[in-house]
Amino acid sequence: MTFTLLPAVDVAGGQAVRLVRGAAGTETSYGDPLEAALAWQRAGAEWIHLVDLDAAFGRGSNRELLADVVRRLDVRVELSGGIRDDASLKAALDTGCDRVNLGTAALEDPAWADRIVAEHGEQVAVGLDVRITEQGHRLAARGWTRDGGDLWEVLARLDAAGCRRYVVTDVSKDGTLQGPNVELLREVCARTDAPVVASGGVSSVDDLRALAELAPLGVEGSIVGKALYAGNFTLEQALAAVS
Repeated sequence: MTFTLLPAVDVAGGQAVRLVRGAAGTETSYGDPLEAALAWQRAGAEWIHLVDLDAAFGRGSNRELLADVVRRLDVRVELSGGIRDDASLKAALDTGCDRVNLGTAALEDPAWADRIVAEHGEQVAVGLDVRITEQGHRLAARGWTRDGGDLWEVLARLDAAGCRRYVVTDVSKDGTLQGPNVELLREVCARTDAPVVASGGVSSVDDLRALAELAPLGVEGSIVGKALYAGNFTLEQALAAVS
């Protein structure tokens, strides 16, 4: 299995930003989203993970801006943020993106989400944003502001519906540059045959190598955000490390 890197472009208020642990109000701005995406394309990315944070938090939308970014890229795009019903799903797919990532809707509207993953196959991934607590592995919804249920129960339900791919994030690691939660990824891969994309915590090329070693278990790639923007390594160095 080849290991794919997906540089992230998270958009809020028309700007590319990064958050700490997904919390609203922790944004650091990195400028024009199109320029950010084009920079990753020039550096050799085959995929871009493009997120509408305003839509995810239910405080607005950058839909037209993101559609323009997708149109002007020559690489594949995974689009995420605020896709919660037929209308928002159609708008996302109409941009020409290759895949959408469902989040909150997969937890709050299970009947709809199960139908969508069954109907759209490879075009739909589900984001599993995990908080590990004394109560177990809990999912986070609504921009990580609400509890979304038990990870293992939701995973079993989505597997039964035919979900083709999961994007797994340890919320406590996201945007912190503290390293990925490799054990969580191992646990998820042990419970599903669907491929998993890792997200959150990557701080070094060594972190990416550790994730790439999980490819035989089912981890097919990793989203990379803050470490690239902070200059911890270049995308070229990252791609070379996992090739």
